[in-house]
Amino acid sequence: MAAGDKIDYVFKVVLIGDSAVGKSQILARFARNEFSLDSKATIGVEFQTRTLVIEHKSVKAQIWDTAGQERYRAVTSAYYRGAVGALLVYDITKRQTFDHISRWLDELRGHADKNIVIMLIGNKTDLEDQRAVSTEDAKEFAEKENLFFLETSALQATNVEAAFQTVLTEIFNIVNKKNLPADPQKNTNGLPGPALSGKKIVVPGPAQEIPKNKICCQAS
Repeated sequence: MAAGDKIDYVFKVVLIGDSAVGKSQILARFARNEFSLDSKATIGVEFQTRTLVIEHKSVKAQIWDTAGQERYRAVTSAYYRGAVGALLVYDITKRQTFDHISRWLDELRGHADKNIVIMLIGNKTDLEDQRAVSTEDAKEFAEKENLFFLETSALQATNVEAAFQTVLTEIFNIVNKKNLPADPQKNTNGLPGPALSGKKIVVPGPAQEIPKNKICCQAS
């Protein structure tokens, strides 16, 4: 997108989950179509942006990658503020990272807007022979918690695009269904300094329940 082109919406999406589940690699694959085997642990918070077109509207996604290490959690909790979407990531080869998802979900729901669109992500499907978390277990958890669900491989670029597209499109649909006015004076994206051009969206109102038939399954 050329500099100066109009941005219709800015949506803040956070990536959360244990350290080393592949959050930074998922972000790199989506934002820059890159993957690095030498990725280092995220310190604090990093973010990337990518602009997409959804139903003829220009949507800038601000994707925030939060450190999974315990010692950073108190620092990063403030970054949930203003997020309208979240990818909750675990490693399919490490059962413990899936067992911790409930705790991450509680923290997310405790800090973020109650209407936030959440997708559960089982990453590293390229390591299928080391799988420790069944697709069925994850789908059952996602259905119980009203989450979208996909399994991904950042290395092979499997379902990464679909995951972000699903979350961003759902946010877009909620915003447009409600016909919300945008307040350009409110900088809800969590960034310091002047707000970016475009509308900053906070989705108010009663919590949105995601119909079970909209929960995504792993692409074969």
